[in-house]
Amino acid sequence: MTKGKVDALLGIVFGDEGKGKVVDVFTPRYDIVARFAGGPNAGHTIIFEGKKFVLRSIPSGIFSEGRLNIIGNGCVLAPDLFMAEAQELETAGYELYDRLHISRRAHLILPTHRVLDRALEAAKGKHRVGTTGKGIGPTYSEKASRTGLRVGDILENFEEKYKALKARHEETLRQLGYTDYDITEEEKKWMEGVEYLRRFPLVDTETEINRALKEGKRVLAEGAQGTMLDIDHGTYPFVSSSSTVCGGVCTGLGVPPSAIGEVFGIFKAYSTRVGAGPFPVELFDETGDRIREIGHEYGAVTGRNRRCGWVDLVALRYAIMVNGVTQLIMMKGDVLDTFPVIKVCVAYQKDGVTTTDMPFDTEGWQAVYEELPGWKTDLTHLTSEAEFPKEFRDYIAYLEERLEVPVTIVSVGPDRAQTILR
Repeated sequence: MTKGKVDALLGIVFGDEGKGKVVDVFTPRYDIVARFAGGPNAGHTIIFEGKKFVLRSIPSGIFSEGRLNIIGNGCVLAPDLFMAEAQELETAGYELYDRLHISRRAHLILPTHRVLDRALEAAKGKHRVGTTGKGIGPTYSEKASRTGLRVGDILENFEEKYKALKARHEETLRQLGYTDYDITEEEKKWMEGVEYLRRFPLVDTETEINRALKEGKRVLAEGAQGTMLDIDHGTYPFVSSSSTVCGGVCTGLGVPPSAIGEVFGIFKAYSTRVGAGPFPVELFDETGDRIREIGHEYGAVTGRNRRCGWVDLVALRYAIMVNGVTQLIMMKGDVLDTFPVIKVCVAYQKDGVTTTDMPFDTEGWQAVYEELPGWKTDLTHLTSEAEFPKEFRDYIAYLEERLEVPVTIVSVGPDRAQTILR
């Protein structure tokens, strides 16, 4: 953590690593917490004092008084879903208006974007990506084609702009032959969300953040999804629609590369993936089922089963490289407490070829494993590194040696108190 810098907290595999919990733990060290990519397809779960919250668009620093939270220009926002999320926090006693600013340059997800998402996914047939159906892809596509609506558009001549874009969407849906939908009630709630959104400070957040950095303030950039879901560097086409890597912090918040300080890479002690796409470490046996059940590996937003497997060093090394990770954070070590043997994927193999580098097309590759002894100890009650069993310390040391980056934080349970700094 450095004054006048943006530290980045990034998921470095397929997302769902527990970023929300760590941001919540980190927030007291920072002046600003900012989301730089993604939208309501990303669910960040936070548990403390017996309460559980799932944040989708709002940064996870929202629970700390005196900290500014920012939804940056690289994000996409659904007014109706944002309203529901914000009102849930207000009901729980959290005042948002003095601690949440929203970029006027963030793009809006329309109800018809969600219909387009479903229609385009259906048209792919067996080649479906496994989208959440939240309208994320169509919104980012429209951003790239320069035809989208932004948050700032709700402040002037909005009805006219909205109707024109909705009409274009409806024409596209007719051309796709996808006409069996009704968004009447959804659209009504969406418009209520627009009115609710107007109550918040809608600002040029890039100017705000850079001014804060000049004043020596500390900024934490909260990532969404993970590196292997990045639009450029992930397992394309089974990826998200935004830049989830460290470079996305610069474009998604409007800060220069020189402003980046620490890059925290967060990963699980094992691997998970939601949706379709290559996953060489996936386990289709009882072990995979046990990891899923013990780890409660179900999507925070979709509720879908997460595919489970052992930790993947090929993917982790690749993510560390493209992000410039300076510190690692390992989550859910406690999920592996009962396993006598822990496997680690050290390479991929296909057609007689073995590689330790991330291949262009990861379809068809098989994991090559090394084995380590399990710790067979309940980690959830531990409060310091000194209490770690030898096998768990050895596992961490093994990962540090292979990945060449220190593991500085270890999580041994879902509560914010079960976070151990090394």
